[in-house]
Amino acid sequence: MFDHYGLVLTITHNCNMRCTYCYAGGKVARTMPEPIALKAIDRAIASVSPGGTLDLGFFGGEPLLEAELTERLIEYARSRTTAAGLKLALSMTTNGTVTHPRAWSVMTRPDLNLAISCDGMPAVQDRHRRFAGGRGSSQTVLATIRRLLGAGKKFRVAMVVRPDSVDLLPENIEFLQRAGVTRIEPTLDVWAEWNDRDVRQLERAIARCAEIWRAGLPRLAIGWFDEKLLQLARLPGRRATRCGFGRGELAVAPSGRMYPCERLVGDDAPGNPMALPGSVMDGDDFLHVAEPPGRNERACHGCAMLAMCNTFCRCANYVRTGDVGRPDGLLCAWNQACLNETARIMQETMLFRPCTRSSEETEHEYART
Repeated sequence: MFDHYGLVLTITHNCNMRCTYCYAGGKVARTMPEPIALKAIDRAIASVSPGGTLDLGFFGGEPLLEAELTERLIEYARSRTTAAGLKLALSMTTNGTVTHPRAWSVMTRPDLNLAISCDGMPAVQDRHRRFAGGRGSSQTVLATIRRLLGAGKKFRVAMVVRPDSVDLLPENIEFLQRAGVTRIEPTLDVWAEWNDRDVRQLERAIARCAEIWRAGLPRLAIGWFDEKLLQLARLPGRRATRCGFGRGELAVAPSGRMYPCERLVGDDAPGNPMALPGSVMDGDDFLHVAEPPGRNERACHGCAMLAMCNTFCRCANYVRTGDVGRPDGLLCAWNQACLNETARIMQETMLFRPCTRSSEETEHEYART
């Protein structure tokens, strides 16, 4: 049994946008049948220890195209976890363009950890994140961000960083900061081809972003540095930093096929090598899922940063190298740059001297969990 179990429901393959770098497969009107979703929730609950937590996430496609179904599943999960004496943590990633009343009701739930996908300035956002008809999405997404801020809803912005936008990463962060966003989660596009020049540009961008983070503390949270700050301060990390990859964390597609990570569902075609055996409809819990291979420490032998490295994301490793246990040069360079810059700023600003706060207070202040 698990103290926490992470379940992500890919609620639909459909989407109203056609982002050029999307890894979620073809956009088709294929929605998760409710019995499959209910069964997945029941099995996840049966995998949680008494008093533990079910982390339930909604993904897509665009999950808010199925806002009514999402609401029903949340209420079902709430009633079932309450009856079982468990806690429920809810999360959703949305493109921020579906805002009809039912969708808005879901987005603004006080118990929902909400992520809005936005890559920053309009020129960068509209380069890849366009509606199905070809129109850019920046103005619609920024309107949603302003509306959420006005409603007092806490959220974070998930920002995809690609080779063709990495040089503008600091400017994109500053743009969102000026718009009122205080929690930013940059994410590398690991499906893109990064050459040596791109990696060097990434390292320079990380150094510039670290200065923005320093200037914005304690109000501004940037995931790349907050996570390293917790590691360096030896404070408890966030659930999002743990990679369960099938063992303690699992994604379910509309077909009922199961995957170790929602980023690997794709078209959910038969024969997908990353699909786990069987169907979500077979079984009473997820405890049978075997422990996946960990990081291949031999590939990282001799690295001084090994103890504080988070190239343990099996999904990113698999995409980059075809081996869930082996990172590539991009992931290593990104990780090292983030750690070095965070350590430098900690030393220069003496963030934890004197430290009279509890670890919980410090984690809340700096990590915005």
